[in-house]
Amino acid sequence: MKRTVLLVDDHELIRQGLRRAFERQDDFEVVGEAENVAEALRLLGLLAPDVVIFDVRLPDGSGIDAARRARESNPDLGIVILTMYAGDEQLFEALEAGASAFVPKNAPSDDVVAAARHAASLPGSFSAKDLAEAMRRRLSPQGPQLSPRESEVLQLLADGLSVAQISRQLYISDSTTKTHISKLYDKLGAANRAQALMTALRLGLLKEHSDPHL
Repeated sequence: MKRTVLLVDDHELIRQGLRRAFERQDDFEVVGEAENVAEALRLLGLLAPDVVIFDVRLPDGSGIDAARRARESNPDLGIVILTMYAGDEQLFEALEAGASAFVPKNAPSDDVVAAARHAASLPGSFSAKDLAEAMRRRLSPQGPQLSPRESEVLQLLADGLSVAQISRQLYISDSTTKTHISKLYDKLGAANRAQALMTALRLGLLKEHSDPHL
């Protein structure tokens, strides 16, 4: 029997891409789509899917809050959280909400399908690519706590890339890149790139081969 999936994302192109990814599988069937929390919760009750894929940011609320509500009413539901910003904070929020898996939006569609497969088989077991590292950062904090994406941006800054070049390499918008850089400066107590890279080097946050271009 095929496992049924409900897709919840306010961007139609994202839903279409996910639908195509699941339709290529022999063991999944997409039974519904929703673009907001209210519609998602209604369809969950109506369709009773095996797995629901929640985007974090929805027009009428948070996908993580919706996941928490869904988990309270159905302990056997597989819940996958899909997010544009896969930082430690959201990862642990998803874990605490009862999600089964946590996947960044820039991951390959096969990763989302694999997460859904895990969620369907083990709905009460949490899976995330960076879970071990996130747990290590939480349990043994040393210096500023950078998310995986912030660490990527820091490394690219050290490699001398511009905002536009970082955006292209990470497949994110310039405004998102600037937000990550601003957060990095705040965490490192820096006013500019040079100060940020000097502090990061001192704290051991950069790989040895990096040239900070100071």
